Amino acid sequence: MYGRIRDLREDKDMTQVEMGKILNCSQRVYSNYERGDIDIPTTILIRLADFHDVSVDYLLNRTGNPAMNK
Repeated sequence: MYGRIRDLREDKDMTQVEMGKILNCSQRVYSNYERGDIDIPTTILIRLADFHDVSVDYLLNRTGNPAMNK
């Protein structure tokens, strides 16, 4: 999951600082999310999925299909 979150951020040419601002957390906290050092709270996971326009299942590696179920 953590690599997928990093890849999505890098695909948008965004820094960890920028993602932290979007998620209202510090760069250090966001970096910990990407490395898997701390669990990502459900609310943050949902915000990440919404921001990247992918499903939470995609972020969690439960599917290879990034499409959101709408």
